[in-house]
Amino acid sequence: MAAKTIMLVCSAGMSTSLLVSKMQKAAEADGQDAKIFATAAADADNKIASEHPDILMLGPQVRFMLDDFKKRVDIPVEVINMQDYGMMRGEKVLQHALDVIG
Repeated sequence: MAAKTIMLVCSAGMSTSLLVSKMQKAAEADGQDAKIFATAAADADNKIASEHPDILMLGPQVRFMLDDFKKRVDIPVEVINMQDYGMMRGEKVLQHALDVIG
């Protein structure tokens, strides 16, 4: 099974870096082959072009970009659950991403 690439987008790329590490730990513990990274909203288009993610996960603070991304990309775009984001529940966010990718 090919590795899943999960891209997290937030306003500056900082707040999601902790979530990325928690998601990676959850993926390793679960035996999932996943590449997870975060980027700032301003650099999202470059990262989509270079990394070809399977899914785009938006931080709650950039949820207003959902429709714009959905129009422009041909991969699933989801908003990270605010409670999971706030509590840094990496395993929940990872599971949601994997469920959507299928």
